[in-house]
Parts: sequence; C-alpha cells; structure tokens
Amino acid sequence: MIRPVSQSISRKLVRVVMITTFMALLVSGVAMLLYDVHASRQSSIDDLTTQADLLGRSSAPALQFNDPATARGNLALLRVRPSVVAAALYTTDGRLFARYLSDPSGTVVLPKTPGPPGYRVSGNRITVTHPIFEAGEPVGTIYLQARYEWRDRLENYLIIMAVVMAASLAVAAIIAVRLQASVSRPILEVSGVAREVMRRRDYSLRAHKSTEDEVGVLVDAFNDMLGEVERRAAARESANRELQREMKERRDAEQALRLADRRKDEFLATLAHELRNPLAPLSNGLTLLRLAGDNPAMAQNARDIMERQLAQMVRLVDDLLDVSRISSGKLAVKKARVELQTVMRNALETAGPMIESRGHRRHVAMPELPIALDADATRLAQVFSNLLNNAAKYTEPGGRIGFTAESAGNEVVVTVTDNGIGIPAEMLERVFEMFAQVDQSLERSHAGLGVGLTLARRLVELHGGTLEVHSEGAGCGCRCVVRLPRARDLERREDGIAPLLAAQPGLPHRILLADDNVDFATTLAALLRRLGHEVMVTHDGEEALREAVRFRPDFAFLDIGLPGRNGYDLARALRLLPATSGSTLVAVTGWGQEKDRRLAAEAGFDLHLVKPVRLAQIVEVLEQADS
Repeated sequence: MIRPVSQSISRKLVRVVMITTFMALLVSGVAMLLYDVHASRQSSIDDLTTQADLLGRSSAPALQFNDPATARGNLALLRVRPSVVAAALYTTDGRLFARYLSDPSGTVVLPKTPGPPGYRVSGNRITVTHPIFEAGEPVGTIYLQARYEWRDRLENYLIIMAVVMAASLAVAAIIAVRLQASVSRPILEVSGVAREVMRRRDYSLRAHKSTEDEVGVLVDAFNDMLGEVERRAAARESANRELQREMKERRDAEQALRLADRRKDEFLATLAHELRNPLAPLSNGLTLLRLAGDNPAMAQNARDIMERQLAQMVRLVDDLLDVSRISSGKLAVKKARVELQTVMRNALETAGPMIESRGHRRHVAMPELPIALDADATRLAQVFSNLLNNAAKYTEPGGRIGFTAESAGNEVVVTVTDNGIGIPAEMLERVFEMFAQVDQSLERSHAGLGVGLTLARRLVELHGGTLEVHSEGAGCGCRCVVRLPRARDLERREDGIAPLLAAQPGLPHRILLADDNVDFATTLAALLRRLGHEVMVTHDGEEALREAVRFRPDFAFLDIGLPGRNGYDLARALRLLPATSGSTLVAVTGWGQEKDRRLAAEAGFDLHLVKPVRLAQIVEVLEQADS
C-alpha cells in the first residue's frame, strides 16, 4: 500500500531551494559583514595613521625650532576632516606642544602624555599615537582621536543584508515555483548581463525588462544593484584619486626634505672649503715671518696677507652667527635717527677695497638734501656693503658698479647695479633661500656661504622695507633694489648738533683725525673747529704718523681700515713716540664685537667707538678729559 504523499515534490523543492538559499545568503552575509567590519576598522586605522604621519612630517620643523604657532596652524588643517575630534603634538619629553579640538566646548580631554605608539579602539573612538622623526632622530609625538561609527555602519549593513536576503529569497521562490521558459529567459539574461559586467568591469550595463511580474522586479532590483555598484565603484575611484593625491603630497614633502638635507650637505662642504682657504695663506705668512729676518718689506707683506685672510675668516664666522640668529628668530635691529647719506658712505668705505681691488668703475649718486631714516645704521650699512661686495665679486675686473639713492614719496629707493655675470631666470626665485648658490660647480671662483642675500632681505624687512633682485639672465648683470620708509623729519636728530654748537665751549684741544672717508673726516673737522678746537685731518696711516710727530695731538681719532698703515699698527707706533705717548687714542671703526674691542685695547687705544660716530660722542670724550 502506497502511503499518500504529505507534500508535493514542488513544495519540497521550494523548501530545499529556500532553505539552501537562505543559509547561503546568511553565511555569505555574515562573512561579508565580518569582513566589512574588519576592513572598515582597518581602513579607519590606516587612514588615521597616514594622516598622523603626514602631519608629523609637516610639523617636525615647528617642533625643532620651537614654533607652536606653526604647529597649531598645521593641526588646524584637520578641520576638513570632520571625523577627527582632537589632535595634539607633544615634545620628546612628553610636554604638550600644540593641540586641536574640533569642538572646543566639547568633552574631549587630551592625555597629559602621549602614551606608547600605536592605535587603540575604545567604544566609538579610535586613537592613534605616532612618533615623529627628523633625520632619524625623534623630535616629538602626534596624537589623533577620531570617531569610529561602527554601530551605525553595522545597522545599515544588516538592513541592506536583510533587504538583499529578502529579495533574493523571493526570487528563489519564484524560480522554484515557475520553472518555465518565460522565467528562465529573463534570468538567463540577467545572468548574461552579470557575466558581461564581471568580464568588462562595465557597471553601466543593464538587463532588459520584458515583463512586469516578479521576474521584472528581479530585473529592476538587479539593475538597481548595478547602479549602486556603479556608484560605489565611482566613490572608490574617487577615494583612490584622493589617496594618490595624498601620496603625491607625501612624496613632495619627502622630496623637500631630501632637498633640505642636500642643501645642508652642500653648505657644510662649502663651509669647510671656505674655512680651509685662509689657513694656507696664514700658514705661509707665519713661515714668511720666520724667514723675514731683517727684511721689513717681506715681514710687512706677510702681516698684510695674514690680516686679509684673518678678516675673511672673521666675516665667515660673522655670517654663521647671523645664520644662527635668523634660524632662531633672534636677529634684531636697534633703530635710531640716521642720515641715509651717512649710511651709504659707510657702506662705500667698507666695500671700497673690494671694488678697487678688482678695478671696477663706480657710479655713486646721493640726494643733495639729507634724508632721515629710523634705522640701525650699522645693520643698514651691512646690507648696502653686502650688495656692493656681491656686485664687485660677481663682476669681471674692470666692470661698472652703480650705487644710487632717490626719494620716492614716503620711501627712499637705494639701487645697486652691475654688469656682471647676472642670475639665470630659474635661480631668481631661489637666491633668497638659505645657503643657495647660483654657481655650484667645483671650479667656481666666488667664495661665500650663500647667506648674504638671505641676511640682507631679513635686515631690510626688520626696517619695514623690501629687497628685490632683478636680472635679465646669465651675463646680463644684476640690479638690487632696496625700498625703505623715510623718517618724518630730520630736525629731531638724536645727535643734537645744534645744541652742541650753541653750548659754551670747553677747553680747546689739539685733535688728530685719521680716516680715509674724506667726507666724514672733513665734516667732523669743521664741526670740531666750530667748537674751538685745533684739528689736523689725514687720510692714510703713514701721513697720520708723520703729522702726529709735528702736531703733538691731545686726542687722536683713528680709523682702523686706513691705507698704508692700519689703525692698530698706527696706535702702536704712536705709543712709542715721545710726542704722542700720552695722547688719548680713540678707535673709530665699523667693527663693534667684543674681540674688536679687545684688539683695540691690545694695540694701545684708550677708547673704542663704533661707526657711525656722532658729534655728541666725540664731544663726550673731550668733556671727560676736561672733567
């Protein structure tokens, strides 16, 4: 007896298909869910770690040079990343250096110390602690905290998975119930489109809808799925492009670091080269002194050589000190009321030997009426002499050097021109960079550390002005333009010449002035004669020594850079003469460091004045002798 069938084969088939479909969808959905959660978490960690690395690299210089403002500016860029709620930079000793909070009024609390490197996931927050290295040395730590919205993502994924499973089960049921050609053809068409999509990776393909029944719904769902996949693929491509952009920025940053490292190596090599250059002449000079014996000409030549090379080393060391001040932000100026013409004459006096040694023709044009500036006369003269020295150095012997000034409204424009080697167009934007060298070949004949124009521009900016360099290219010469604000008036000068001339004169003195700056010596002598003193003016060391024996001065104001015999040698000679052994010797020089004062004292000077020297300083020296 055949037992009746409780269920038809079609129902069993439907049940098998449904159960199989459900289990397959469930397993794959759970697997994809777990994978998505893991991938999402890892993607968030990787993205935050990459962001920390980029911010760390860009903030390393700020940590090195103790610049919290720049560090805060770098962290403020995180405002474009809404998921990042907090960030902080810590120094190597764990001290908080700079911070960023997306919502300053919120409850986010930054740790007092950065903690160990790595990442941590706690609830809906991800934190990353990343060390910062510069040239292989740790300079600090960066801390980032971001939202980790995994619950929302999980809920959305479960909803999507449920919808997909429901739709898939419905389709499975229809297929199991209606295994007919009208059903199989659309399904085959969908499967064909799916294969084409996989083969061609073209998510714009769509299945043709031939019916309005459940199969048509399936086709619509499939097409909608393709549309969603297409949108996600576009989003992924956009993310890839963004990642490529960030990687390019990272490579650019690495390239900039490599360039800075190469620039540092070039500077150290140049410094070693420039410091070694004067050593051989100094050594040869010592040998010549030992061999000179009774040959005074040979001994004097050796001393002259050693003095020039020693001055070159002093200039290099001064440049290094100024580089240190620029890097640490400690470069400063001491402003006072000065005349532009006086500063220009002092610069010409400093750069004159270089210009004359190369046989250049110079054209100097200054305004006839005095122009007042609120400036540091020594630093401003350093700027002009630096530009003049560069013009002389980078112009072939016998060239033309121009040094002019003119008034332009509330500004004064000082221009230094030459017809030298010029500057290539690609180097014009880099000449103001620290340690930049236009000529980097081993055969270059122009010494220097590549800091002169950097220092000059910084000094001009500290005076509220600008420095520009123009050149038509290699071999076309160069033009440097300095613009400075004028002072409001010239009557309120700090040296107070009018009150001094109107005051009751003291005891008359015999005064010797020795300075190769003819304008300075002549004008100062005229003022001193107005005060009742007897003044003798000379312009070189040998002449000053001869006149001193006859004139027997009470005071001798001596420039150090005198031709024929420098101020140090002149002071030593005057101390040995009976006629001048008791005279008050005053050094008048543009060198004002402690070592320069020590050299002056060792040479026999009683006092040391730094140019530009005002009449009030001269009068104060004379009054001290009267008291």
